[in-house]
Amino acid sequence: MKKYVILFVLGIISLNSFSQSSTKRIAEFNLENKVALQGYDPVAYFTVKKAVKGKKEIAVSYEGVTYYFSNQSNKDAFLKNPANYEPQYGGWCAYAMGDSGEKVDVDPETFKIIDGKLYVFYNAFFNNTLKSWNKNEANLKKKADNNWKKFIQ
Repeated sequence: MKKYVILFVLGIISLNSFSQSSTKRIAEFNLENKVALQGYDPVAYFTVKKAVKGKKEIAVSYEGVTYYFSNQSNKDAFLKNPANYEPQYGGWCAYAMGDSGEKVDVDPETFKIIDGKLYVFYNAFFNNTLKSWNKNEANLKKKADNNWKKFIQ
């Protein structure tokens, strides 16, 4: 009996921890109605090397964040390893995260794959931050990685 009580308590603690981390994750991600990447398919960035709008009918929720996919095959690939396809810095502008540590919205069609990871950038009003990122990528990436840790701790 004592064993069952301990298992029950551990289960409750695990669920509570998951719920808290999921809530924190949702709060830190760049989401529109809990949907990441403004509805673009995260797998398509890797497979067809361009931004492709996903379909609401082909969606999956991963740790509280919803992703849309352009086809079932992409959804299946995502489900096998979500961490491979999720955008870095919660889908916020990589340049802004590195330059000032701020969460700035993005244009999902402005992106770069670096070392197998997806980075998205702000691009509007004559300000394509991907161009600025490319001029100092190593330094900005290091700073962005450190700045993002402050949000997710």
